[in-house]
Amino acid sequence: MRTVLVTGPGGAGRTTVAAATALAAADGGARTLLLSAEAVPGFPAATAPVRVTDLLDHARIDSGEHFRAELTELQDRASGILDLLGAGRLDGEELTELPGSPQLALLHSLRRAAVGDWSGYDTLVVDLPPTAEALALLALPEQLRRYLRRLLPAERQAARALRPVLAQLAGVPMPAPWLYEAAARKDAELAAVQALVEDRATTLRLVAEPGPAAEDALRTARTGLALHGLRADLLVASRVLPRHSPDPWFAGLAAQQEKCLDHWRQDLAPDLPVHESAHAGRDPYGPGDLAALEIPAPDRRTPGRAGDPWWTEEERDTEDGTATLTWCLPLPGAVKEQLRLVRRGDELLLTVGPFHRIVRIASALRRCTVSGAALADGVLRVRFTPDPALWPRTT
Repeated sequence: MRTVLVTGPGGAGRTTVAAATALAAADGGARTLLLSAEAVPGFPAATAPVRVTDLLDHARIDSGEHFRAELTELQDRASGILDLLGAGRLDGEELTELPGSPQLALLHSLRRAAVGDWSGYDTLVVDLPPTAEALALLALPEQLRRYLRRLLPAERQAARALRPVLAQLAGVPMPAPWLYEAAARKDAELAAVQALVEDRATTLRLVAEPGPAAEDALRTARTGLALHGLRADLLVASRVLPRHSPDPWFAGLAAQQEKCLDHWRQDLAPDLPVHESAHAGRDPYGPGDLAALEIPAPDRRTPGRAGDPWWTEEERDTEDGTATLTWCLPLPGAVKEQLRLVRRGDELLLTVGPFHRIVRIASALRRCTVSGAALADGVLRVRFTPDPALWPRTT
């Protein structure tokens, strides 16, 4: 399945471009599903896929409905404990969604589109939140799976038969089997979403309105994409004004946009195709207006994620023969003052501006100590020196 994740600075018309992308894919013959948390003018707003055109379906993500369903299911599974404690049940009508619910609801919808009851489409187009939130959301499955492994290690399930004995020895009750079962079920769901995000057929489509305000946002987006090993297939310049206008005020705005677009093509994103979407003069409504934007359909032959973005270089001291291994990661647009690295065991904790990621160090480098790091020419280089106590000795 070809997946296109649409994001960009707030207020740039992401939802419109996502809908136009989905429509273009369907017009090209691909059975397409559009997922959006926002209403798409002229599209049905049902929370299950509903037909828009012959090959295009749309489903609106309702975070409140998802939150109530999840909490109700949790109450049912924990009914024994709740009854033992004399806890009162919460009715669905009195449940108000908590912060973070929209992100979890979107992940749940992605899982249904990947391996659940919404799968089977040729193309999936997802309207994501603004860029910083979107990249944090896409990193969430990997992070949550890591938390589950730390809090409820799978190997503890092997001691299920010994749980009563362990409870007596520890003096505290051990986690109930349903907790491990719920953790395993959630891990499988998150793994499906992570696989979708990391699939080579998944790309991001950036949307921004040409102007000074979008410059920093796009530069930051490129850094975040590189950190997470994601690739954009298109930069959509939205609401582009006509080049020639007799009105001096409109002509000045158009000239500013043209100057910004030239900078995008030459310096900010020289390797990324830029599509100019003309300003319609009003908010698009329905398939007819969306088709007039002429947003390109995603190329099904274009690969998305390019695999592991890290690579290793080896240098050897000419005097004593000491080897230094350098782990390299391209981070275009990164600023040294906003970069932070911490090694903890076999993991490297990376912070680049507003983005965070924990990566597992390559196997050959786990037997080394970190001897330094540098950011130059848009590439982060972390130097490792072999630890003699961990490397096998040669005779």
